[in-house]
Amino acid sequence: MEYNQAVEFIHGIARFGPKPGLRRVQLLLDLMGNPQKQLKFIHVAGTNGKGSTCAMISHVLTQAGYKTGLYISPFVLDFRERIQVNGEMIEPEDFALSATLVKQHWDFLDVQGEPPSEFETLVVCAFDYFLRQQVDIVVLEVGMGGRLDATNIIDPPLCSVITSLGMDHMEYLGNTIDKIAFEKCGIIKPGGATVCYPVQEPAAMEVIHRRCEEEGNELIVPQRAQVLEESFLGTRMVYGGRELHLPLIGAHQVLNATVALEALKALEQRGFPASDEDVAQGIARTSFPARLEVISRDPLIVLDGAHNRDGARVLGSALDMLKGRKIHAIMGMLAAKDVAGALEEILPRCASLTAVGVPGVQDATTPEKLAELARSHCGDVSVFEDPDAGLAAAFTRRSGDDVLLVCGSLYLASHLRPKLFKLR
Repeated sequence: MEYNQAVEFIHGIARFGPKPGLRRVQLLLDLMGNPQKQLKFIHVAGTNGKGSTCAMISHVLTQAGYKTGLYISPFVLDFRERIQVNGEMIEPEDFALSATLVKQHWDFLDVQGEPPSEFETLVVCAFDYFLRQQVDIVVLEVGMGGRLDATNIIDPPLCSVITSLGMDHMEYLGNTIDKIAFEKCGIIKPGGATVCYPVQEPAAMEVIHRRCEEEGNELIVPQRAQVLEESFLGTRMVYGGRELHLPLIGAHQVLNATVALEALKALEQRGFPASDEDVAQGIARTSFPARLEVISRDPLIVLDGAHNRDGARVLGSALDMLKGRKIHAIMGMLAAKDVAGALEEILPRCASLTAVGVPGVQDATTPEKLAELARSHCGDVSVFEDPDAGLAAAFTRRSGDDVLLVCGSLYLASHLRPKLFKLR
């Protein structure tokens, strides 16, 4: 297959399997010779902060000289973002090769009535590529949940990480925080170490503690970092006696950084040391698209893909650093998300809202519905089905040091990000 054919093959598979479980992905991996058993992993689950935490860990490991695989989901701009080595996306021909190798076994399982899902198939492609690249370690981000996620097919990782837990994907993971924590903590396996985001709801922390005890894991909870300076240009912080520059924005990213630093310390004890200089440079070079991303400083244009209430709360807190400046938001969200909750967190900080459609998805909240829910929080609301037209209208309204904010959905972020760069 060529690259485009390989992507079409992946996207043509049902997103989820007929029933949850690891049976299909294990069958496919068995046919592939179980490449995952020849790899070393750090496994990262959680509701918010997975991507940023994975990015920091992988940047430091790469800086320290390790050939580092990174698997993330979803992608923002390019499908190949999901599979990286040393910060470089998988080459089209390499993805085509992995997909071709996987497809012959996928076809066999399809005939047997056991077709792996889109996500399961992509995970197997990633494992095949990482093994062919002979990576030293893989930073592996869970897709959804943990216990039954296809990435959880791996043997015990060197380190497990549980990032911030919140209410998301409740139709699959449960409608209480302890149920969600139970699913996320399914990645904790015997004999490892687990690093946990330090600010969790008590019910979630109780589940994390219990799971670590059951699996004999050391539970590592980061200490508080000292923040020396913070702005929309980043944060100067001190942790573990080291002063670091964190280019990612927001108090939550400081907490994510402490999680990444503790995970790196745990990896050092398991054969992957990194010098203080490697850590400082790796953290300083970390970037992550659509996570409070500053597209432009003048005018200030901010892009954020937070799509649940917890993520919106984090965004709202970061926006408080811009008090005194008018913020013009362009927003679109999926209907399955807590739209009302996200609006409540963000809009009181905004001077105007442009409600737009989310291109390429069928289950988006209509701009009219979004506007209806928004009017109780913001008096200046406009509606555009076309996000490009909405962006153009919002941009013409700004003046002086006004801020342009695009938020609400990674799908919207992916669509508008290239256009935002043209406004700089």
